[in-house]
Amino acid sequence: MPSLIDLRRRVRAVKNTQQITKAMKMVAASKLRRATERIMNARPYAAQMQRVLASVAARVDSSAHPLLTSRERGPDSKTLVIVVTGDKGLCGSFNTNVIKAAGTYIVETRTPTTLGLVGRKGRDFFGRRGFAVLFEQIGIFQKLQFDDARLIAKLATDAFLSGEVDRVMLVYNEFRSVMTQRVVVDQLLPIGRAEVDAAAGGAGGAGGAPVPPGGDARSLVDYLYEPSPQEIFDRLLPRYIEVQVYRALLESNAAFFAAQMTAMDAATRNSAEMIGSLTLYMNKVRQAAITREIIEVVSGAEAL
Repeated sequence: MPSLIDLRRRVRAVKNTQQITKAMKMVAASKLRRATERIMNARPYAAQMQRVLASVAARVDSSAHPLLTSRERGPDSKTLVIVVTGDKGLCGSFNTNVIKAAGTYIVETRTPTTLGLVGRKGRDFFGRRGFAVLFEQIGIFQKLQFDDARLIAKLATDAFLSGEVDRVMLVYNEFRSVMTQRVVVDQLLPIGRAEVDAAAGGAGGAGGAPVPPGGDARSLVDYLYEPSPQEIFDRLLPRYIEVQVYRALLESNAAFFAAQMTAMDAATRNSAEMIGSLTLYMNKVRQAAITREIIEVVSGAEAL
């Protein structure tokens, strides 16, 4: 049976830990509010840009720009997987879920894979296991800027255009709510056309143009380009990649603070339960010690 001094020390240590978890929860809640505002402002622009480019990509030949060109999957094709994790822990299963999803994708593709690691936790995990790494970005979430996304997008685009990789995948946590984060595995390059092409093929639209749900192929109009499509794509497509990477970073940043706030709230409640349990046990030990001393005194008196 532990002594009263040991129990008091344990209670004091748990109370100190509880103060730390409370403080971390408040800090995470404060940062989550700002991160949520940023992602809510970025989502409409990124989503609309994705819809417009998907529509444009369906109306042009895939050879119109290298970033639209799909390459055949084969045993020699190489994939760049950009894994976005956090720089810190104490956030529940946030980092574990992303790492697990990335590992599952790497195993299932069965093709050569190289990694782009964003965040210290992903770098530490994959770096110790000998994976091929194209680039690393550590510490950017302390002060996340669009320039960080621009640099990552440039590294990925250069690798794709040079033929070093045949496709680029993005793995990150999407912020849904304070309690929910969803792991997303999305293709960044080449720019996707699958959903648009499927809609067009299923509806029989003229000229390969997609038919909106409930629409008529005869009501569709094609795009007019001014200046040439090549000049527009040269400016628009790299910008699109930067925006999608930036959105992924913002989503991951907001999801991290939500996961950390939830984890620290659970830790605070667990520590309160532990303090109550230890206090109850300490009182039992103290009562037993008092009872034992009384019995000794009474026994001594009777012996006299």
